Amino acid sequence: MFAIATLMTLISQVSGTPYIPGGDSPAGTDCSGLASWVSNVATGRPAFGSRFHTANEEAALLARGFHYGTAPNSLVIGWNGGHTAVTLPDGTPVSSGEGGGVRIGGGGAYQRQFNHHMYLAVQAQEMQTDPEAPQGAPVLVDIANPEPPAPAPDVPPAADIVPVGDVVPAPGAPVDMPA
Repeated sequence: MFAIATLMTLISQVSGTPYIPGGDSPAGTDCSGLASWVSNVATGRPAFGSRFHTANEEAALLARGFHYGTAPNSLVIGWNGGHTAVTLPDGTPVSSGEGGGVRIGGGGAYQRQFNHHMYLAVQAQEMQTDPEAPQGAPVLVDIANPEPPAPAPDVPPAADIVPVGDVVPAPGAPVDMPA
């Protein structure tokens, strides 16, 4: 599968290239060329050289492992008979032909004009774009005191703690009451 960082690198590299109908190189492309590049990279293919168009987009996406519909935190592509756009798993819309060439922005895959949608699921570990970020439970930080909290000391579970003087007798044992 893919990492969001890989897709963002591709988009950053081709952002600003002109809209060229049928284009399939960093010199420029149209909307379906951009959707092709993104889906190619997301499925481990070279970005360029294997493009589709809106007429064969469904078959091309199925061949790349996409599923019908949309899903949260997934790569989503929407299209109709004449236009297509992409929304990355983090919600970033990317397009070509919506006010110029390739760019971050535009309506993305969720435009009302699109009557077809397909998605490629992202596994949970692929959603983390910062390899230096800690794994595990999130740490809440007070904005007034941005230092992260010190780790909690190892404390035995509450069931193992018996306060002094509170001895629980075994069932059926005689109980001595203080005078």
